[in-house]
Amino acid sequence: MRGVSDPQAFREIYETHHAAICAYFARRAARDEVEDLAAETFAVAWRKLPRRLEHPLPWLYAVAGNVLANHRRKAARRGALAPDPASGDPAELFGGDRGLAVAFAALSAREREAICLVAWEGLSGADAARAAGCSAATFAVRLSRARKKLARELEPDLVVVSEPI
Repeated sequence: MRGVSDPQAFREIYETHHAAICAYFARRAARDEVEDLAAETFAVAWRKLPRRLEHPLPWLYAVAGNVLANHRRKAARRGALAPDPASGDPAELFGGDRGLAVAFAALSAREREAICLVAWEGLSGADAARAAGCSAATFAVRLSRARKKLARELEPDLVVVSEPI
């Protein structure tokens, strides 16, 4: 059976993780959409939360990712542009660090999400893999590739000029 059978247990999950889910959306959506997206995430959680879930936050992040993807698809069908970290001014996410913003925007959506789950959401590799909906090994490879690509994007092109002796 799925869904929450103990309202008190769900209330504890909500109270413990609501701020983290709101922060997740605040970094990925328009400010005025954050609470609605968080509410939708917890509505899904109420219906589908597994009975025995030792660490619910990674599972909630996975649900939040699906809620955000659905929200963006609906907005695209309506002709509205949903905010995307890669499409707006990425410098806003990085405190004005234009180099980091440009490098981050050069990553694919999966690569950005891998870095965000670990760096912004503070998840371990195993928990981030659960949130991303993949195995720990797959996530480790994804994160490693994302970090390497980000590092390459951040490195200035080194031009070696040899001076005559």
